[in-house]
Amino acid sequence: MAVKSNNIKVIHHRLSNEDRWRRQDHQGGVLWLTGLPGSGKSTLAFELERRLFDTGHQVYAMDGDNLRYGLNSDLGFSPADRSENIRRVGEVAALYADAGLIAITAFISPYRADRQAARQAVGDRFHEVYLSASVEACEGRDPKGHYEKARAGEIPDFTGVSAPYEAPENPELVIDTGVVGIADCLDILVEYVNRAFRLDGG
Repeated sequence: MAVKSNNIKVIHHRLSNEDRWRRQDHQGGVLWLTGLPGSGKSTLAFELERRLFDTGHQVYAMDGDNLRYGLNSDLGFSPADRSENIRRVGEVAALYADAGLIAITAFISPYRADRQAARQAVGDRFHEVYLSASVEACEGRDPKGHYEKARAGEIPDFTGVSAPYEAPENPELVIDTGVVGIADCLDILVEYVNRAFRLDGG
C-alpha cells in the first residue's frame, strides 16, 4: 500500500530478530489459518494457542470476528472491505512476528491476492495453513447457523454460498478438517510449529 506522506522515516530497532528469538526460545512468525466458514479456524487457533502457551511458547491468536469489534469495526464484507480487513491483519501479524511471537490468525481470507499481500508483509516467516474441509462438510457443521441464513438470503456476500473462496495453491500445510478430528488436527499443528519455528530453522 502506498504511503500517503513524504514526511515519515523508518526508525530501526536496537534488537535483532535473533535477539528476540533467543529470549522466547523459538522463532517468531505467523501461522495463517484459512478456509471456508465452519472449517474450524477459530476452534483450532484458540486450542493451539492454549497448547503452545502451556509448553512455553509466546503466542497470540487473532480471530476475524474478534477484530471486527475493534480494529476492523469500520469494515463490512464487500470485496474491498474484505481486502482491507486482511491487509490490516497482515500488518498486525507482521508486528507480532517481529516481536518474536507466534501469531495465529483465523480468517477466511477468501482471496489469494490478499493472502499473498499478508505473506509479503510478514516475509519468509509466513506459514499458510489451508483447512480444506468441503462446503458440504462445513455446511453440515454450520456452528453459527450462517449457512442456513445465507441460503435464505439473510446474509449477503457469504463465502462459499454467494461469495467466492479461492483455495490456496501452495500452502505450507493442508489439513482436511472435514475428515480429521480436532485432537488430531492439533497434534499436526503442534508438530508443524515445533519443526518450523524452532531456533535452528527446522
